[in-house]
Amino acid sequence: MQVSVTATTGLERRLEVAVPGEQVANEVDQRLKRLARTAKIKGFRPGKVPYAVVRQQFGSQVHAEAINDLMQSTFAQAVTQEKLRPAGGPRIEPINVEPGAELRYAAVFEVMPDIQLKPFDTLSLERPTAQIGEADVDAMLENMQRQRPVFTEVARAAHAEDRVTIDFEGRIDGAVFQGGKGEGMQVVLGQHRILPELEEALVGMSAGESKDAPAKFPEDYGAKAVAGKQAEFTLKVTRVEEQTLPALDEEFAKQYGVNEGGVAALRAEVRKSMEREAAEASRSRLRDQLFEVLYRDNPLQVPQTLVAEQVAELQQQMARRMGAEGAASQPREAYEEPARRRVALGLIVGEIVRSQQLKVDRARVDERLAALVAQYPDPEAVRRQYLGSRAAMEQIESAVLEDQALDWVASQAKLSDKPVKFAELTGFGRSG
Repeated sequence: MQVSVTATTGLERRLEVAVPGEQVANEVDQRLKRLARTAKIKGFRPGKVPYAVVRQQFGSQVHAEAINDLMQSTFAQAVTQEKLRPAGGPRIEPINVEPGAELRYAAVFEVMPDIQLKPFDTLSLERPTAQIGEADVDAMLENMQRQRPVFTEVARAAHAEDRVTIDFEGRIDGAVFQGGKGEGMQVVLGQHRILPELEEALVGMSAGESKDAPAKFPEDYGAKAVAGKQAEFTLKVTRVEEQTLPALDEEFAKQYGVNEGGVAALRAEVRKSMEREAAEASRSRLRDQLFEVLYRDNPLQVPQTLVAEQVAELQQQMARRMGAEGAASQPREAYEEPARRRVALGLIVGEIVRSQQLKVDRARVDERLAALVAQYPDPEAVRRQYLGSRAAMEQIESAVLEDQALDWVASQAKLSDKPVKFAELTGFGRSG
């Protein structure tokens, strides 16, 4: 077998292979002989069909199959011989496939880039860390209280944060539209759950008072029948309730699953939860920083084959989030750079794993699996499903190995802790 390699553009290679005609003929001959043992041809008993008849009947088909299989097998041998690492499947270009002649074809494909990583001991990284103080716990408890407010009826005009109970009737062009009439609907002013013009109209109204208010539905409103249309609403307030925080007591603690120890035990549980959240946020920030540095300091020429695969995957993810129309509205160029970054980082992490001979940590795989299944009502059933799926477990193992690679990089770098506030680290209290 003769092989020649030509670099075309970038990472693309053109591999030309010549397989001797004798090898092709022998492969075809062997296949025809095997076929002769089982071939069924009218006028002959199975296994008694003369070789010449089998060749005449099936020669062209068997030759085509042999050529196809030889191109696959010799391509694999050729890339091994030339020490090439294909980034994807080849585009095969037949040059000569005539019976009785040598087989010649070209395979065009991209190869993986050679990766020379910058030394990691020159990196300086800052890991944000937060100490949880009593004021942080107080703020979290107050946030928890706000999630379970107490509403008490009051005899005054409604203002922000009050809850009002209303009857309403909405009309478009003088006719009540579908879903435009209701009674006893509760609205907390300031939560922006209804059209802004209606919420503004309700401020200052008292129980028993009625008011007409115009409002326009947004163009992207969920109900297409009214989207973008101008409407007229009649609003009647039947109840106004003032919002206050519930008492921080033993009963409140029980609402959050703390049945013993009262407020002190609740504070302890809240602190533990905040410490876990802060540790996870710290790790996430460091992880983002590591990815940014690895990508910046190790520029790579990446195979377009792999970039195209990642573009397709990103488009599928967008389609799941926004629907097919939302994904299609994004030009392909919008996915190119994120896809290129993904591919480059994957290659860099893979090189770290290879060069440091990292092996997946089974204990970390078990921990990650336990954390995943804990989110479901029946964790054990979900765990069995994961364990029964090789693809699902490979995803977990790949994520764990990536974490191990990043941990190794962090261990080589100059790493310092940067104290920050819990709210800054986790985004706690941030609106929107």
